[in-house]
Amino acid sequence: MNTTSADLPLPAGAVRLDDWGVIHATGTDARSFLNGQLTQETLQLDADQARLAGYCTPKGRLLASFVIWRRAEDDVLLACSADVLPAVLRRLSMFVLRAKCKLSDVSAQLPLWGLAGEAARAALRTKASMPVWGRAGVAGADVIRLPDAAVNGTPVPRWLWAGASGFALAAVPALDADDWRWLEVTSGVPRVVGATVEQFVPQMVNLELVGGVDFQKGCYPGQEVVARSQYRGTLKRRAQVVSSPVALQPGQEVFHDADPGQPAGMVVLAGSLAGRHHAALVELKLSALAGGSLHAGAADGPLLTPAALPYAIPAEPAA
Repeated sequence: MNTTSADLPLPAGAVRLDDWGVIHATGTDARSFLNGQLTQETLQLDADQARLAGYCTPKGRLLASFVIWRRAEDDVLLACSADVLPAVLRRLSMFVLRAKCKLSDVSAQLPLWGLAGEAARAALRTKASMPVWGRAGVAGADVIRLPDAAVNGTPVPRWLWAGASGFALAAVPALDADDWRWLEVTSGVPRVVGATVEQFVPQMVNLELVGGVDFQKGCYPGQEVVARSQYRGTLKRRAQVVSSPVALQPGQEVFHDADPGQPAGMVVLAGSLAGRHHAALVELKLSALAGGSLHAGAADGPLLTPAALPYAIPAEPAA
């Protein structure tokens, strides 16, 4: 089904994000340590804002993506996919060395909820109007304004709620987890999951286009590769939203009819709205978007239809 079909419903409600987890970084060196590890600047992270960040291998491949925010001067929280959290926590901990920074998994103590639509806006009241990537405290929880998704050209606001559900969410209807994933897809904001670890350089999934890479900050693992991709015209792949007649899965390969012998890309995220409208954020060769047809799983697999991204992809310089 095409994601611009007139019969698409407007999702609204709250859903427990069981596929997300939270790492807690605390200590006087917490922000400086993270600044040397992530694609995002964290030294100037204010208490009223959140940021998107990536964590890369030395070869520039994403091990994880984070939504990061802080509650106090030396108290930083990093939300990521639950299935990558244990390995990422171990890897980050290896590099703490003498830094005054303690890392721990606080997923059980700090559950995450996804909020969407007008019902969530009403529950959040004045806090709902904060800008994208704003952060505020509500009823003892942290609330972060996420980029909008869109249904039939209508923006669907989204928020991340970190903490106990509390009275503020009592009046918000339940939202299906796959509906939320569909909203993630159509927002165009990538999230690294277990099936896609080390598959992408940040720009291949548009991470820098949604504010996840700071090219002015200091060094971090993979910075040279990420910078070279940005400034030397070596990037030949990007992420695109597609609609599908069948449900897709992260890590699933995508093929182009002109080159059936090798994959043209990979599914980054996938979701299904109302159980029947299927969409995915797919990393693709730029050449595969120039014409021909895209298919899931094999060159003769289900036909994928490119759909609109909520932001523009810049033209790449000529090779």
